[in-house]
Amino acid sequence: MGSISTPKTVKQWNVVEYNNFEGLKFSEQPLPEVGDSQVLVKLEAASLNYRDLLIAKGEYSFGIAPNVIPGSDGAGTVVSVGKHVTRFQPGDKVVTLFNQAHFGGDLNPKIVATGTGGILDGTLRTYGAFNENALVRSPSHLTPIEAATLPCAGLTAWNTLFGTVDHALKAGQWILVQGTGGVSIFALQFAKAAGAKVIATTGSPEKVERLKKLGADYVLNYNEDPNWGETAKKLTGGRGVDHVVQVAGAKEMEQSIAAVKMSGAIDIIGFVAGRTHEDEPTFIRCLANLFTARGVLVGSRVQMEEMIEAIEAHPEALRPVVDEKVFKLEQLKEAFEYQWSGKHFSKVAIEIN
Repeated sequence: MGSISTPKTVKQWNVVEYNNFEGLKFSEQPLPEVGDSQVLVKLEAASLNYRDLLIAKGEYSFGIAPNVIPGSDGAGTVVSVGKHVTRFQPGDKVVTLFNQAHFGGDLNPKIVATGTGGILDGTLRTYGAFNENALVRSPSHLTPIEAATLPCAGLTAWNTLFGTVDHALKAGQWILVQGTGGVSIFALQFAKAAGAKVIATTGSPEKVERLKKLGADYVLNYNEDPNWGETAKKLTGGRGVDHVVQVAGAKEMEQSIAAVKMSGAIDIIGFVAGRTHEDEPTFIRCLANLFTARGVLVGSRVQMEEMIEAIEAHPEALRPVVDEKVFKLEQLKEAFEYQWSGKHFSKVAIEIN
C-alpha cells in the first residue's frame, strides 16, 4: 500500500458512558489496521453538531454503538490506502461522508445504520481508517476547519433546498431559516447564491447584523415577536414562503405552518428546542394548509459532490461560517458545553494536530 508516514498510535475520544459529557474519555490507542478497501486519514479538523451532543447524552434516536468514537464531521489528508483502493491516493485532501453507505438515491434502514460517529466510529481522533466510498474530495480552496463543516450541516442544507424535484429551490422564491446554527447559516448562503429571498430568525439582537451581512433580506427576533411566522408571511406579500428550514422544536412548527405558502415545503431537520409540546400540531395540518412536511437526514455522496462543485464555483459567497471560538481536540468537553449553551454562531470547530 502507498503511504506517507504513519504513527503507531492514535489519540481519540470514546463515549464510554452516557453521563452528559462526563462519559467522554480521551486516550491513546494502537493505530487501527487498514483494510484492503480502506483509506487511512490524518484528521486535521472536525466540527460539532447537535447530534454529537445527544450521542454523548445517550439521547440520539438513530442508534449508538457502545464505546463509539464520536464526531460526525471530519476533514484531513490521506496517509495510506489499501490495495483495492482506486478513489484516493496519499496526499489527497478529503472530507468524511455522514451516512457512509449513502452513495445516491433514497435512504433505507441499512444505510441509516452507517452513521459516522454514532454507529460507525467518527472523527474525534488524530487518525481514522475509512472505507474509500465513505470519503469525498475536499474543496480545493478551503482550510481543513472550513471543510469539516460540510458533511453534516452543509449537506443537510443542500439536500433541504435542492434534494427533491418537486421542491428544489428556484431564483425568486422565499425561504425561512430558523436560528443561527450551522444548517440554517448554510441554507441562507445557498439560497442567496441561488437568487432566493431569505427571512432569518434569531432570539439574539447581537446576531441580527451578522445575519444581514450574510445576505438575509429580513431578520425576525422570535423573543420580541411570538407570531414571527405570520410576520414572515406578510413580508412575502401574503403568499407565504416556499421553504421553511425547521430546525427547532414542536412549538416553532406552529409558526412554520403560519409562514409556509400553500404547496410549500417544511423541511424538518432537528429538534434543538425540544421534541414535544402539549399543543403540538397534528398531521391533519398538512391537509388543512396543504404543505409538504419532509424529514431530512443529511444527504448522499452524489449530493455532496454537487454541493462541493457549487462551493468551488462561488468561493467567497459560499465560504463556510465558523464560530470565532475554535477548540483543540483535548478540549472536547469544553467545546460540547459551549455548543450546548447556544452562544455559538454557525459551526463550532475542533482543530486536530
